[in-house]
Amino acid sequence: MASGGEGLDDISPDWTGASLVDLTSPELAKSNTSTLDSGEDFEVLDNDEEEEEGRDEDLSGLPPLEDVPRNDGRETAASQPPAPEDAEETPEWVDVLGSGLLKKKVIVAGQGPETRPVKSQDVTVRLKTMLQDGTVVEENPSLTFTLGDCDVIQALDLCIQLMEMGETALIISDAKYCFGRQGRSPDIPPDSSLELEVELLSAQDAPDLELLSGKEKIELANRKRERGNFHYQRADYVLAINSYDIALKIIGSSSKVDFTQEEEEALVDVKMKCLNNLAASQLKLDHYDAALRSCNQVLEQQPDNIKALFRKGKVLAQQGEYREAIPILKAALKLEPSNKTIHTELSKLAKKHADQKCVETEMYRKMLGNPSGPTAKCKDKSSRSIPWKWLFGATAVALGGVALSVVIAARN
Repeated sequence: MASGGEGLDDISPDWTGASLVDLTSPELAKSNTSTLDSGEDFEVLDNDEEEEEGRDEDLSGLPPLEDVPRNDGRETAASQPPAPEDAEETPEWVDVLGSGLLKKKVIVAGQGPETRPVKSQDVTVRLKTMLQDGTVVEENPSLTFTLGDCDVIQALDLCIQLMEMGETALIISDAKYCFGRQGRSPDIPPDSSLELEVELLSAQDAPDLELLSGKEKIELANRKRERGNFHYQRADYVLAINSYDIALKIIGSSSKVDFTQEEEEALVDVKMKCLNNLAASQLKLDHYDAALRSCNQVLEQQPDNIKALFRKGKVLAQQGEYREAIPILKAALKLEPSNKTIHTELSKLAKKHADQKCVETEMYRKMLGNPSGPTAKCKDKSSRSIPWKWLFGATAVALGGVALSVVIAARN
């Protein structure tokens, strides 16, 4: 992979028109000459998508990584809706999560609880998706995905675990476990609850990663990575991290099959993309230490990867480590001198670093009892926050001065 300089023209159709399990990447806007000039915070993911400005929104409404209780498929009496008169002939609704937001009922019985699929198996279903008014927005006679990997909407991922082989079920889900506040243009409006008619056709163990050919491993890792990009574009950063982690586990798994040199290089390329995108997701969630580790893993193999350098500089800046961040951003700028995003970020950090030094100087002046007043440059900045490292150092100097004075006084 060309370090940080890869083009942005190798993209897939817009995710807003994707199916429930479309693993293709979202479409980027028109590519610029710079690989980083893609928004104020440089959130372009490798070859796949562009972060829209103003994405930093409240994450409290995002769907969590929920787990399904492994019960006998029946809810408590208190959570059940009132039973109609012909209750003996009416299928029972199951409140899957106990919140009333995700319900399932059996239309055609399956082959028994022992035939239920488990996480990490590849399942195939027949799927019909409808809006609440009955409008059909999608039909798929044979849909295959890995259960529990967030390859599909959560409503489907959660409910399949409660289905028996051959069972047909109706699922009613709140928008939270479907396409959320964004919906899916043009057929699913924002905040739309959905009805899913699902038939479980088959379930089998996923292929042994050790026996995959180089081509198969690359394709599988790329599918997981692209699903992570899909989640990232929808600001589902937790789900994005989950998908990138799965892709990295696939790439890092041992193999009993020999790969060609081209396949080895392709796997490294996918790994670098996953780590870069993982760092971007971790940065969005303020997981700075984790983001720094992801960037360092890229730079260990590709020291001139401009995206990893930029993100590492961003992480260090967020941690207040301006002295360390500035040379890293300068290194990125040296690789791409015309990049406006790096120029802007570097200018902001240089100003913050100067302010930090000014506050530090003023603090030392006061602690050492210097009678001279603050310089004009620092006069209005003494109220700024002081990094804990400098405060700790200044305290140590002050304590040392006091101890020295005591020793001198004792000798006299």
